[in-house]
Amino acid sequence: MANYDFFITSSLEKVFPNIRPVALTQSLSTTLEEKISVQLCYFLESPSEVYPPKSFKVEVKGDVEEVQLRNVELIASQLPCTENNDQYYLSTTPGLFPDLLTPNNGIIRPLFNQFKSLWVDFKFSKPGVKKLTFNLTECGNEYYNGQELPKELLEFTAPLTLEVIDKKLPKFDIIHTEWFHSDCLADYYNVEAWSEKHWAIVQNFIKTANKDCYINAILTPIFTQPLDTQVNGERTTVQLCNIFLDKGQYSFDFSLLARWCAICKAEGIEYLELAHLFTQWGAQKTPKIFVKENGKLVKKFGWHVDATDSEYRKFLEAFLPALIKQLNLLGYDKQHLLFHISDEPTEAQLESYKKAKDMVADLLKGCTIVDALSSFEFYKKGVIENPIPANDHIQPFIDNGVENLWTYYCVAQGSLVPNRFFSLPSARNRIMGLLMYYYNIKGFLHWGYNFYNSAYSINHINPYTNSTAGNFFPSGDAYLVYPASNYEALLSLRAEVQTDGFDDYRALRLLEKKMGREYVISLIDKQVGYKITFKHYPRSSQFLLEFRNTINTLL
Repeated sequence: MANYDFFITSSLEKVFPNIRPVALTQSLSTTLEEKISVQLCYFLESPSEVYPPKSFKVEVKGDVEEVQLRNVELIASQLPCTENNDQYYLSTTPGLFPDLLTPNNGIIRPLFNQFKSLWVDFKFSKPGVKKLTFNLTECGNEYYNGQELPKELLEFTAPLTLEVIDKKLPKFDIIHTEWFHSDCLADYYNVEAWSEKHWAIVQNFIKTANKDCYINAILTPIFTQPLDTQVNGERTTVQLCNIFLDKGQYSFDFSLLARWCAICKAEGIEYLELAHLFTQWGAQKTPKIFVKENGKLVKKFGWHVDATDSEYRKFLEAFLPALIKQLNLLGYDKQHLLFHISDEPTEAQLESYKKAKDMVADLLKGCTIVDALSSFEFYKKGVIENPIPANDHIQPFIDNGVENLWTYYCVAQGSLVPNRFFSLPSARNRIMGLLMYYYNIKGFLHWGYNFYNSAYSINHINPYTNSTAGNFFPSGDAYLVYPASNYEALLSLRAEVQTDGFDDYRALRLLEKKMGREYVISLIDKQVGYKITFKHYPRSSQFLLEFRNTINTLL
């Protein structure tokens, strides 16, 4: 008879086929209407006498209200990390990594000599101690080569206890943007930009962004975003604003933008992040912008036009005031708009960045301009008022009392600091919630919600088979969700763990409301045993689970 193994592990375990994950021993707690997740691990230890291995029906019984089952699928990584790594990685070797979550119909099939897991989400509307049991029964009525497989009447159970605290978490109040690549959706699904099918797909992905990932700011392609594009190269055009130039005068049709805003409002998006006004990495050129000039559609701006070109200034003088006015009418006032110049200027690019900023400064008075800027020396020179330093360069900004700080991480933040690569422990993803509370971070930016191109957008890629943007970015950097065949977004376990971290943040905010911020900071220091930084923080899953239990008991 085959020998099976079924057990529960936490959502912070990454279940690899060849490594037995740590079984859950800690108690778990949650709050009302908060999602809490565990994994049901399963393993076929000795081969079955028949092939294929038997299937089992999974039922969760007991004090169940809402439950969702998903398969944890393995995705290949040819580049799990760069040379900028540390000793805390799960693996620095190419291989298969658990990441994709797909719908499960309540049936699992253990495979010989391979650990697999089922991702299980719970939600509760009533408080109390919840006694739950996973019942696994052999399906039976299975056939192979026309012959019915013998049934052994196998049955297994796995118990789980959760405590639901009689509190509701407050709204997530950090501005959170993950760059939304509308062109990648048109490219992957092979649909025309802003066709009805494209609009439906875009809305599906925005819905998931807000509902499941707490993304409340969306990158809006007023014109095709000049991001991750090879010099003199192009991305698929997704320009939302129709622009006309007749007899030297610019005019605009914002009807597509109005539809975009209506979708964003419907799906809970509070902020619009406008496409960068200049090219990435130095602000030396203008974005690709199509204009209908005297009745003919032309590429008026792009790599062939300098950032400081007088005609571009003339265009911006007409466009930006009209845009801001229209967005206000569409429900997004200046306080809910985020503008960009260009990302992370180097010393050599500083002058071009400043010139580009000067081009629009008077046109964006009263608006918020944010850009990735990790050099504190540049900040001291007044290059930008609202910097977004990478989390491995944020400490000087913190030490010098810079207010309203945002942060980000991406490909370069591979050593010591939190990130969400396939190859990193999930605890290193979730800890960001605690760190953002501790340092009162106001915004979080990531460049890859759904980037399905190779680096520099030279080619389109399939994220199921190419998780590294063509062996350029470590797996887990370029996208947070996968494109499903039904035109919806499938979450990664990285997305779920990140949201768990944001729920930790929300719980800390709730405790602050009751006890005061000074009390909460002191509690964190006591629980950790030292002052945490973005490079020095608890790294174990056990700490995070126990810490959250502690917070919940104090709510």
